[in-house]
Amino acid sequence: MTTPSALLQVMMTAARKAGRRLARDFGEVSELQVSKKGPGDFVTQADLKSEEILKEELEKARPGYGFLGEEGGLDEGSDKTHRWIVDPLDGTTNFLHAIPHFAVNIALERDGAGIVAGLTYNPISNEMFWAEKGKGAFLNSEKRLRVSARRQLDESLIATGIPFAGKPGHGVFLKELHQLSQRVSGVRRFGSAALDLAYVAAGRFDGYWERGLKPWDTAAGWLIVMESGGVITSADGEPFTLENGTVLAANPDLHGPYLERLKAA
Repeated sequence: MTTPSALLQVMMTAARKAGRRLARDFGEVSELQVSKKGPGDFVTQADLKSEEILKEELEKARPGYGFLGEEGGLDEGSDKTHRWIVDPLDGTTNFLHAIPHFAVNIALERDGAGIVAGLTYNPISNEMFWAEKGKGAFLNSEKRLRVSARRQLDESLIATGIPFAGKPGHGVFLKELHQLSQRVSGVRRFGSAALDLAYVAAGRFDGYWERGLKPWDTAAGWLIVMESGGVITSADGEPFTLENGTVLAANPDLHGPYLERLKAA
């Protein structure tokens, strides 16, 4: 058993509370009010309520911390040295279609230290992937996370995200897919960047790449992958940053070969 720190416990309590609400709404998904937020991108009442719960719980435990949420944007807070980065419902389209693959994503950024804690929680499977900087990554409280040990491209399984209607980058994606799909054992598109990163950390996927991402998609996952022994850069091989918007995460043996294929595209 691994005991999370007091900070992580605060984050877990908030994620579970928001997750309970999401699970309840998920059960009534056909009843949900849905409004259009942009091309192919939907926001639901569930999404907004989840962010409200997370903000309330995190503020109660750590007053003054800044808060960057997908729905509400940036609230700077009085403490300029700490910032929560939150996606209240990563995998909204899955949620809307009653597919039980979505997550609550919470990360904490500390001035000068980057992301120091992160979690990704699927309330339907009750899987909590979490990490603290320098302390490792875990699934729930009993399992240490480790990236896979596969070394051969043709034995590996890679995940991705496909640009949807109204998003740029379809041509680039198809070239990259062409380069990789004929050399790996499979490509998966599950519809949640947060869970794709968590699955790389858990060794379920050997790698994952995507473009057009936001900080709340990747902040927690970056730390979880790093703390599980993975390598994570931009999809172009540059150092990973939250603002870059692209990601390639993999085990150390396959990151290089994946990157070669992406560059060849």
